[in-house]
Amino acid sequence: MKRTILTIACISLLSTAAYADGNAFTPLNFNDTSFGQTPTVSTTPSVNNVVEEAVGNGNIQNAIAQLENAQVDIRNDLMNCKTKYADVDAQYKLIKAERSALNKQIKGIERRIKDLDKAKERIRKNML
Repeated sequence: MKRTILTIACISLLSTAAYADGNAFTPLNFNDTSFGQTPTVSTTPSVNNVVEEAVGNGNIQNAIAQLENAQVDIRNDLMNCKTKYADVDAQYKLIKAERSALNKQIKGIERRIKDLDKAKERIRKNML
């Protein structure tokens, strides 16, 4: 039993030493030489680096400007939709109120017709 525990402890200690660098997986396109090196500073700036950086910044600023323009357009569309919704909602409420008034008027007229029919029937009964 002691031998088994000792063997397992030794194997676990030796296996952790194999992964001491912390990388259990290294991608295929991993460049090992770029890590651990200090960048060299030259006294004369490279023209290519400055042009690439300026183009990259311009592209990013252009993309941000396009996103802002798209956002403004979408907000304008939202305002147009809200305005149109408010108009339709007002029309809906107006039509709903008008419908309710007409419904009451129809019921009133139907009630008057029924009352007149009942009155005619009573008059006919009295004539006999």
